[in-house]
Amino acid sequence: MTQPLQISADTAIKLSKQLGVPIEHLMHMPKHILLQKLTELAKAEAEANKPSDSAPGSEESSS
Repeated sequence: MTQPLQISADTAIKLSKQLGVPIEHLMHMPKHILLQKLTELAKAEAEANKPSDSAPGSEESSS
């Protein structure tokens, strides 16, 4: 049986909201699964923040 994660209540609430899982599930989630979910979340945020309408170097080649 795994021990509950050693994170603060504030952190647990924020992670629960971001990951869309109940706090009870989050606190007993294995660390490797939590890290995997955080990685997926970070990738999704990076994709959302990346400008999609311009390809790299396209501004220089237009002259």
